[in-house]
Amino acid sequence: MTTRTYTNTADVAVEASHNPHFERSVLTPEARRFLYALHQEFNDQRLALLERRRQRQLALRHGRTLDFLPETEHIRKGTWQVAPTPKDLLDRRVEITGPAEAKMMINALNSQAKTFMCDFEDSLSPTWSNVMQGQINVQQAVRHKLTFTNEVGKEYKLNDKIATLLIRPRGWHLPEKHLTVDGTPLSGSLVDFGLAFFHNAKEQLARGTGPYFYLPKMESHLEARLWNQVFIFAQDYIGIPRGSVKVTVLIETITAAFEMDEILYELKDHITGLNAGRWDYIFSIIKKFSHDKTRQLPDRAQVTMAVPFMRSYCDLLVKTCHHRGAHAMGGMAAFIPSRKDPEVNKAALSRVKEDKDREAAAGFDGTWIAHPDLADVANTAFNLVLGDRPNQREKLRQDVHVAAAELTNLTVPAGKITAGGVAGNINVALQYIEQWLRGNGAVALHNLMEDAATAEIARAQLWQWVHHGCMLEDGRRLNTDLFRKLRDTELSKVGAAEHERAAEILDGLVLDPEFAEFLTLPAYAELTP
Repeated sequence: MTTRTYTNTADVAVEASHNPHFERSVLTPEARRFLYALHQEFNDQRLALLERRRQRQLALRHGRTLDFLPETEHIRKGTWQVAPTPKDLLDRRVEITGPAEAKMMINALNSQAKTFMCDFEDSLSPTWSNVMQGQINVQQAVRHKLTFTNEVGKEYKLNDKIATLLIRPRGWHLPEKHLTVDGTPLSGSLVDFGLAFFHNAKEQLARGTGPYFYLPKMESHLEARLWNQVFIFAQDYIGIPRGSVKVTVLIETITAAFEMDEILYELKDHITGLNAGRWDYIFSIIKKFSHDKTRQLPDRAQVTMAVPFMRSYCDLLVKTCHHRGAHAMGGMAAFIPSRKDPEVNKAALSRVKEDKDREAAAGFDGTWIAHPDLADVANTAFNLVLGDRPNQREKLRQDVHVAAAELTNLTVPAGKITAGGVAGNINVALQYIEQWLRGNGAVALHNLMEDAATAEIARAQLWQWVHHGCMLEDGRRLNTDLFRKLRDTELSKVGAAEHERAAEILDGLVLDPEFAEFLTLPAYAELTP
């Protein structure tokens, strides 16, 4: 097919190869008019909020400290509650996540998980075909018609009873370069939400569920306010009751951790809970304090949920949610079971069990897994605490009192930066970037499901360690020369020829004097349809 640009009646240009199937199923004239309306109504506000992020980052770099907002103290002290939770979202003890790919969706929806978060964000490489086919897959899943046949003829189809579906659009910062208005790319957030909502909301309500979403990467309650405005506009546009949309917000930035109450308040008619998006949260901490020599985290594997600042973040999330009648959702277990090594599985499942037991005891109402084989472990942990109850929102955690300093004191007891940690970050970043450029956003590496969030941690730590010349456990300083030497070693392991472009991108991300906000932004420019 040849690439061409064409314009519909709503002035949305499609900068991609013409595909009649996408146009017939997803980019209908009515859907494009809706996208155009969302763009005209909200894009300027989105861009203004992104500029606010940049200004806030500059202020932190020049010495501003993070704290709870004095101007919203009345919200934190208020007695308000969020709107009631729909019946099919009351019990979320185990949620499984994965990209909007047919086979993975079927396996997830058929798993023992209560809910499935279908991802258009960190675990989906946003090629044009992935985004459009993902929307088609969602439409078929909503209507219980999704099927898949693999290369050897094995057929996959949905069970009669499936998990409740939630959809995660891309974050506010990401564009959709294949859809433009007057040369300006549409927001990836508004495209993913808009198409999923427009084609499925009425059908979902008719089936006794609803248009449910996960919202990623927010940095302030003002960004939550914008989403709330989008929901009101969208519900009015297609003629369904306000409050039909229900969302869960991922608290995966350090700035959002100081505004949990405010985020719940802004979305109180549409929100059901918050999620401890721990991998992106760690990345956000590195990014926000990237220029601070005193705030270097140790090897990624040492930054567990048991370290003080992560435990404070989780405790505050549980307390805040339950105080407002909302769910508190725990973090991801990214382990991918091995088909060949039972000893690896035994050790890893023990760590998963410990993690899920800790979350259940802390008061979380549910947790995330990346693979169906982890459902038993996660269910067992929460069944022991919940029993027949759908959640434990009555656990108010009045024992929790988290000060600002507890969220920003990044001390990790006995934490070390090792040559192995550096090499591991390089290895993961190289392999993930290479796969992402080929259209794979969820990549199994070393028995872990890596996505954009974990790759971001890897390259962000490398940038900070190199630019501050951190001291490794073996006494060497990590400078540019040592980084290149270790990079060459890892490159030889994964295949230099296949990873040549990934290595160039990683070098830019690590060695550039300025910290790149997201690796997916420069990489997206090179992503082919």
